[in-house]
Amino acid sequence: MFTGIVREVGTVVSFDGSRLVVAAAETPAGAAVGDSVAVAGVCLTVVESAKGRLAFDVVRETLSRSALGRLEPGGAVNLEPSLRVGDQLGGHVVQGHVDAVGRVRSVTQEGDGRRVWVDAPENVLAYCIEKGSIAVDGVSLTIAGFDEEGFEVALIPHTLAVTTLGSLEPGAEVNLEADVLGKVVERLVAARLP
Repeated sequence: MFTGIVREVGTVVSFDGSRLVVAAAETPAGAAVGDSVAVAGVCLTVVESAKGRLAFDVVRETLSRSALGRLEPGGAVNLEPSLRVGDQLGGHVVQGHVDAVGRVRSVTQEGDGRRVWVDAPENVLAYCIEKGSIAVDGVSLTIAGFDEEGFEVALIPHTLAVTTLGSLEPGAEVNLEADVLGKVVERLVAARLP
């Protein structure tokens, strides 16, 4: 489990379609084999950890549900180690189980921040509510608005500076994870209906 509070931006060293290697200078670099790390919002298991590099095995299921298959050497990825007992929950509950890939519709400067619209499929939009939570490439964000095709988020200067979201441009693909609490509520209500 994660919070969507990115601890570091790592750099893709290599990705052959099944083995992803990421250079990480700080927090996740201390991850041991078997630990979970969210990479661009996708929960992956560390299979090697040495000299500031983490390796992960990426299976076909993960590639079919995320934008990880488009990673190239030199690319930047958001990294977050999994929560440990006693850690502060600063964002929202993020599982690292990507629901869909979205596409950036527009990026608009707003003072020192930016407004970003992301087009998303129905299975994500069904859980979008104004002021609700969503994870975009593993970053916990608040939904500022939505329409029939997507949602809008307002990015503060800090988020732009310490995550990959500062480099988003129209057309970019991003990993999306809807708030799990909405999914739980939907399931509980559906179970009670006749």
